[in-house]
Amino acid sequence: MGDLAAAQPYYERALGIWERVLGPEHPNTAVSLNNLGSLLQSLGDLVAAQSYYERALAIRERVLGPDHPDTAGSLNNLGTLLQAVGDLAAARPYIERALTICERVLGPEHPDTATSLNNLGYLLQAIGDLAGARPYYERALAISECVLGPEHPDTATSLNNLGALLQAMGDLPGARPYYERALAIDEKVLGTEHPLTAIDYNNLGGLLQVMGDLAGARLYYERALSIDEKVLGTEHPDTASDYNNLGYLLRAMGDLAGARPYYERALGIRERVLGPEHPDTAQSLWWMGVLNEQDGAKDKARALYSRALAIYEKRLGPDHPNTQSVRHYLSRVS
Repeated sequence: MGDLAAAQPYYERALGIWERVLGPEHPNTAVSLNNLGSLLQSLGDLVAAQSYYERALAIRERVLGPDHPDTAGSLNNLGTLLQAVGDLAAARPYIERALTICERVLGPEHPDTATSLNNLGYLLQAIGDLAGARPYYERALAISECVLGPEHPDTATSLNNLGALLQAMGDLPGARPYYERALAIDEKVLGTEHPLTAIDYNNLGGLLQVMGDLAGARLYYERALSIDEKVLGTEHPDTASDYNNLGYLLRAMGDLAGARPYYERALGIRERVLGPEHPDTAQSLWWMGVLNEQDGAKDKARALYSRALAIYEKRLGPDHPNTQSVRHYLSRVS
């Protein structure tokens, strides 16, 4: 996290130079805007990131044209950012336009097409359309394996996506080899202290927890947290997810007192960094509600569930699986 923050003034200087020397409408200026947007997104400042992405897209559409691959890149950036903010309906047309451009201009076997396929699959999964997401993930994996090779990090990403989808569909034995292959690739290519490797550890930890191997899950979660605290810092959204995962595991093990500080730290980070109406903040409120309900504090649980439900209804819609689940939890304490 510190290294990322230290990079920001350099990116800002580069943008200033391009704007001054080449002008505010030059493609190189758009590249700098995208770079700053990506950096700010990594730092968790999603609102600021969106403005840079929007400026880059406007330049590329005017100067390069609506069907240029760089325009598709900007569309993907905005679509995935809107999804991260929780605005799934607004994200979809950006991601679909990006895929259409990539398939038409770059071809159906290009790595950028695979990226767009993964993005659309991820969005459909977030919306709750699991069956619709699967063919996009499978096409993306096939492209990555064929074009980039079986040990490329993008191949690992596609493997993780398919593993997560199969897990969401209830096929736990089918999910495990995808996760394990992804971890093996990232450990070999990126190293054992890379944030993407931490994601692999979290994925396997989550799967093992669902399968009932709580001790095995804990080892993976703790390794992920160790990496993210060291590399990203203690205020990063990924670190918040690690705290949430460990809190969830400890609660499942019956250690409610041990779970509480992890949940509280995750909620605090998400409220500060992502905002009080982000779906990830709602998830933390939901899980804090469950903890309080199990601890016998039904009034506190009701208030937490109500806050989570309001966020989910606003950002994900009344029919999203998360919205429906929180509504059910709230009914239990009302």
